[in-house]
Amino acid sequence: MPLKNRLKEHRARLGVNQQELGSRVGASRQTISLIERGDYSPSVTLALKIARVCGVTVEDIFSYEEETK
Repeated sequence: MPLKNRLKEHRARLGVNQQELGSRVGASRQTISLIERGDYSPSVTLALKIARVCGVTVEDIFSYEEETK
């Protein structure tokens, strides 16, 4: 998947678990887990909410890398 993220390290810096971060951004613990594993790309709205809660920009958490074939 070309969308990479550093969500786990930002969440750890805040000292919250997946459940609490999910509650703060209006998502489930499972969604946060899927994002951290790279198995789910969040909507723009969710990415913005996550960045706001973490106190950083979206680009600090998420980066897009072109797939090479």
